[in-house]
Order: sequence, then C-alpha cells, then structure tokens
Amino acid sequence: MAKNTMSNSTIVPAALTALTLAFAQPALADVHVMSSGGFTAAYKDLVAGCEVKIGQKIVSAYGASMGAAPDAIPNRLARGEPADIVILAAEAFDKLAAEGKGVPGSRVDLVRSAIGLSVKAGAPKPDISTVAALKKTLMEATTIAYSASASGTYLSEELFPKLDPSGAVMAKAKKIFSERVGTVVARGEAELGFQQVSELVTIDGLDFVGTLPEEVQRVTVFSAGLAAGSKEPEAAKKLIACLGSPESAPAIRKTGLEPLPQK
Repeated sequence: MAKNTMSNSTIVPAALTALTLAFAQPALADVHVMSSGGFTAAYKDLVAGCEVKIGQKIVSAYGASMGAAPDAIPNRLARGEPADIVILAAEAFDKLAAEGKGVPGSRVDLVRSAIGLSVKAGAPKPDISTVAALKKTLMEATTIAYSASASGTYLSEELFPKLDPSGAVMAKAKKIFSERVGTVVARGEAELGFQQVSELVTIDGLDFVGTLPEEVQRVTVFSAGLAAGSKEPEAAKKLIACLGSPESAPAIRKTGLEPLPQK
C-alpha cells in the first residue's frame, strides 16, 4: 500500500491559504434605488425577492417624481445622493435624462397608474362618477388635499382650474409635501384626498371612493431607468428586469397599478 506522504503540517497551511483567498474577495457593492410614491407599495413588496435574484444588497430611498420637496428625486440627485436606478413618472425621467442626470435610452416603462379619490374611513363617499358629479363634489367640499408630484400637478394646474375657473376649488385645496395625501385624510385634516390609486389603497384609515371619470382622467406611466454615474449598471439592469417581469405582475396589480408588458 502506498504511503500518504502529505503531512498535517502541509494540509493546514493550504487550507488557511484557501480560506484567506475566499475572504479576500471584494464584497459586491450595494445597488441604490430611488422610487417615487406611485410605485412604492409595489416596490416594497418586490424588492426582497429581486435582491435575492440579483445577488446584491439593495438600498432604497423614496421621494416624489418632481416638485420642491427636499426628498423629491430630482432634489436628491442634485445633492449628490447615490443612485443606480430611479423609478418615477416617465416624463420626469425624460427630463432627468435631458439634464444629464439619467441615462438616455435606459428607460423601461413598468406600470400605468390612474388618479383616484379617498375619504376618511366611515365618512360619506361623494359621487365622482361623472364630470358634473365630480365638479359638484369639489365645489361642496370643505378641504381638498392633492400631491406635490405628477397627479397633483395635473389637478392643480389643469383639472381644477378647468372645472372651476373662479378659483374657489383651488382656494380650499392644499398641496401635500413629503407625505402621502391619504395619511393626511386619514388624520382628518382634509375631507377629500386625490392621488395615484396605488398611493391611496395601501393606507389604513381610508375608504377608497373611485377613480376620476374617464374624460378627465390622467394616467401616469411610471418607469425605471439608470441614473447618470451609476456605479452598478449591470446589477441595476437586472433589478429593472426583475421589477418588470411577469412574476412581479400580481404584486403590482394588488397595489392598484397596471403592469406593462416588457419588450
């Protein structure tokens, strides 16, 4: 029988060398994501599973697609906060790309989102089934809350002035910064709360009334794209693919959004 000439003194250093090399491998960098409110509920449901898929830790920050709030995504980027992916209204991403803050051609449209109305739980549900009924509800309301992002821009700059040129509706309407409109309504600080449906149906203490009439509805497409200067672009692309995958569609629909098929 041949003798094993390798001694314990040889095996131990070899094992230690292999262990040292394993620990010496650099850790994979974090992937930084900024998500706007319209996609936030779905994103929070999906992020853990997508993190496992891409094999890298995901660090998340949240803010509006646009507006003057300090935590709005454009303002976060302007301060130099790290970002590999931004998820926000499609037109807001296009603006970032034009300003050199987003990567042109990287935009992936994820979902369609409609504007809806909620009231405090237990409060009477007003009629907004027609444009005439919506106008009557707005005129009779005591206080109205709307977001500082895409839906609020449309309501305050286009729809409310169109329905009420006198300005009476806007006089009792309040733009909500850095907080969900539904949270304000649930506290009883506003009678009516308008925002993306996905930002209303996930908040406790609200009763969802419905969406705006089709004739005055404004559907927003929320998209994901690469931030300029992304340090993890390949991982970012994998994450975007995960968020837009067919497997993610049920979680997205649950939050009141319509998933868009990926090309």
